Amino acid sequence: MEEQDKIIVFQERQIRRVWHNEEWWFAVVDVIEVLTESTKPRDYWYRLKEREEKSSGIQLSTNCRHFKMIAQDGKMRETECANTETMFRIIQSIPSPKAEPFKLWLAKVGYERVQEIENPECL
Repeated sequence: MEEQDKIIVFQERQIRRVWHNEEWWFAVVDVIEVLTESTKPRDYWYRLKEREEKSSGIQLSTNCRHFKMIAQDGKMRETECANTETMFRIIQSIPSPKAEPFKLWLAKVGYERVQEIENPECL
C-alpha cells in the first residue's frame, strides 16, 4: 500500500492530498475552506454532513477515509479525506460560486495523474 503526501495549490490556497491505492484523496476541510472561505471549515463540514443527511438521506462521509496529514500546527493528525468522485459529491452540496472552477481544477489534477501513470518517461 503506497502512500505519498503532497500539497497542491488551488487559487493560491493549499490543499493537502495523499496518493493511496492508485487515486488521490483530498483533505475535505481544505476544500471546504477554499470554497466557502469559512474561518471554521471543520464546523462547516460537520453542519454540511448533518444538513445533507436530513435533506437527502445521504451520508457524505460514508466514502471518506482518514489519513494522517500534517496539520497547521505541524503535527500529524487524522484528517477526513475524499477521493475525486466523493469530492465532487461534497462540492455539489456546497452553495458556492467557486465550486465550478474547483471542479474543473480537480478534473485537471486527476487527468494529469492519469497522464503520469500512462507516460512515466515524460516526467
